[in-house]
Amino acid sequence: MKTKIILFSILLFLIAGVSFAQKKYEPKSIIDEKVAIKKYHKKEELGRMQKGELLTLYSERIEVLTKTLPYIAFATKPGITMTTLGIPNDSDNRKILDNQFDATDDYLKATSEFHERILPYSDTSKLISAIIFFEEIMKSLHEFSAYN
Repeated sequence: MKTKIILFSILLFLIAGVSFAQKKYEPKSIIDEKVAIKKYHKKEELGRMQKGELLTLYSERIEVLTKTLPYIAFATKPGITMTTLGIPNDSDNRKILDNQFDATDDYLKATSEFHERILPYSDTSKLISAIIFFEEIMKSLHEFSAYN
């Protein structure tokens, strides 16, 4: 009985090791799959929201734009990988993409800290205008992809 448990455990670790090893070299999406705006808003709808909700929307839109705009020459939607674009999926290219993602995350962390501390002092009407502006930029990215 002990031998079966030991063999089963070893087999389980081998399978887990192989499956994780394969995923490490899969091509990464240039734009994160989680980056999207769930809903676009109208000015009247934003006007009925509390300032805390507006601050959250503002920060979400900044994150989406920061993780999308630098890559519009490659893609405007998640799912496009280096391999899709014909870029070799070698260790150097994966490393530079990972470094770019890390730098973006560091920037967003610093921006988020700034927003949490300073953004509540902003004028509500300007916050609403900024959210609408950011959403218009995101809508225009869909038009941009139509030109390709």
